[in-house]
Formats: sequence, structure tokens, C-alpha cells
Amino acid sequence: MSARRGSSPRRSRPAGCLVFLLVVVLIIIAALLLWYLLAGRLKVPGPGPTPPEPPASQPADCPDVQFLSVPGTWESNSDDDPHNPTANPVSLMINVSGPIAERFPAERVDVYTVPYVAQFSNPIAIPPDGQQSYNNSRSEGTARAIDLLTTVHERCPLTSYVIVGFSQGAVIAGDIAAQIGAGDGPVPAELVLGVTLIADGRRAADTEGAAITIGTEPAGVGAEVALKGLNVPGITMTGPREGGFGELAGRVYTMCAPGDLICDAPRDALSPANIMGSVLTLTRAVGNPVHSLYNGYVVDDSGTTATGWTVNWAAGLIEGAPRPPHS
Repeated sequence: MSARRGSSPRRSRPAGCLVFLLVVVLIIIAALLLWYLLAGRLKVPGPGPTPPEPPASQPADCPDVQFLSVPGTWESNSDDDPHNPTANPVSLMINVSGPIAERFPAERVDVYTVPYVAQFSNPIAIPPDGQQSYNNSRSEGTARAIDLLTTVHERCPLTSYVIVGFSQGAVIAGDIAAQIGAGDGPVPAELVLGVTLIADGRRAADTEGAAITIGTEPAGVGAEVALKGLNVPGITMTGPREGGFGELAGRVYTMCAPGDLICDAPRDALSPANIMGSVLTLTRAVGNPVHSLYNGYVVDDSGTTATGWTVNWAAGLIEGAPRPPHS
């Protein structure tokens, strides 16, 4: 029997593999730690600075209440006197601002009527009617109203506000109220005593945060809601106000006479698809008889008219408004 050939001993590799794997794991862990350290930790911001406390008093010439009136289409012009408006002697808003100015002294309430172009050009008129477009008019009215509110609040931080608008002016006043209610306006919501919108072109009673209706609740919606999406030169229909009036919802009131196409437009009567017909209907609606008769439109069983109700409402707010110290 021959002798067994000698063979080389088996090499044991497990220990070497383990060492290699351990080194790889350590390298990966070190790389991850280095990655996190270099990338930095998220620094969550702490509480912001506490807003400054309101001052104890305000300048002696500041009114306790600022009354802001925004007239409707063809009821103002850019150069009108905001404290003695004469651009249109039969302006609907004079039936509100006038009695308020007569009833209270200037130190109690400053009555300011926003002077703006207040026009609504028919973009398809031939020849052109020579008026400013709705977009330009509305933009100027909004800017001037916001400038006044901003200026007053910066100088008179304890002054309260009452805001009223009619027609195009109701759209402007309502848009500013919606901004204030959302916390993005020129004055804090807590300083706004109330807002009334007469014939608001963005009226949408079935939306969240909508205004409280005084008088009859028409079945239709504002022309800008019915025509949402219409965008022709000079006329942009912006639809309902998303989110309504926010924090101001319980302090905003609206009035709309049934049949007034500015605020009571049938949802399917105006269509962006029928641009020519819709624009003609809209421009005629601005001067329709129902739209011009709010001084006689009765809103309650006592025979109170829209303007009469607004005067009584505003006067009640002004009488009960805070009387901040002056220095």
C-alpha cells in the first residue's frame, strides 16, 4: 500500500473576512457621521419677537373713528375733495357720508370719500367712449383707499374704522375688507368696527365667510362671480373672494336689490364664452334703473332704505367706538 501523498493545509479565511467587513462598516459609519456633521442640523426657529404693545395715547388731531366711503361708478373723480366731494352732487354715497359728517364732530370721526376716476369704459364701443377702463379705475380706487388707511393707522394707531362702498366702490371696499380679514390688510382686523357693501359686484352669499345680507337675499350672484374668467382689454372679472371676509365675516354686511345685475346676475345669464353679449350686458347693468335707486330701496319692515340703514348702522358703531386718549 503506497503512502498518501502529502497535501497543503487548508487556509482559514473567516477571520480575515470579518476583519475586512468590520473595516468597511467603520468606514461607512465614519462617512455617515462626517456627512451629517458637514450638512448641519436643522435649526428650528424659536418664538418670534413679541409685537409691540399699542401706545397709551395718540396725537391730538387723530380722530377716534375713520369713516371711509368709496363711491360707485361715475360718482367721483381723481381730483375730488375727499372731505367735501362735489364730483357728482347726486352720488349715492353722499346720502351716507353727509349725515355722518353732520352728526359727529371732526374729532370723533373723520369722514373721507375716496377720490378716484370711477369710470367703466365699454371696450367694444365704436367710436371709443373716452373713459378709463374698469381695471384702471378699480386699481386707482383700491390704491387710494389703502394709502389713506395705511397713513391713518401709522399716525393714529388707536383709531377705529368704518368702511362703506357702493357698486364699483363696494368691490373696492370688499376687496380691502377681505385682505384685512385675512391678516394682510393696511389695518388690523380688530380695529375695523364694520363694513357695508351696497350692490357688490363680487357678492356670493353661498361662500365661506360671506357678508351678512340686509333685506332681501336675491337668488343671483355678483356680475364678477357670474363672469369669472372673463378677461378682455380693461375688464377683468375676478370671481368670488376666496375665503370670504375671514376674521371680519361677522362684521361685514351687504345689500342687493333683486334684479340689479351688478350684484344679482343669474349664474347662467352671463358667459365668458359669449364675450360680446356679456360685455354689453355688463356695461348696460352699470346704469340700469334698479342699480341707481338704492336711496329708496327698502330693506326692512319699518321702511328703512338701504342708505338710511347704513347711516343708522354706522352711527351706532361710531357712538359705541372706543375713545382713545390723545396727547
